[in-house]
Amino acid sequence: MREKIEEALKHIRPALQADGGDIELVDVQGGVVKVRLKGACGSCPSALMTLKYGVEERLKQEIPEVESVELA
Repeated sequence: MREKIEEALKHIRPALQADGGDIELVDVQGGVVKVRLKGACGSCPSALMTLKYGVEERLKQEIPEVESVELA
């Protein structure tokens, strides 16, 4: 499943990089994906919204086993 998540993040990453940020996969525990937001995303007040309504929704669509995405 980790490989599937890494591949999906490749499609999400350009949008984050366009705003000066990035995302790093830290761990996968069952259906919980732990990520680290970097660059501008790490200090952005909207980071949690981006994580839940952007990254999490996209991963859930592509990988049904994903239950949630959390900050590491």
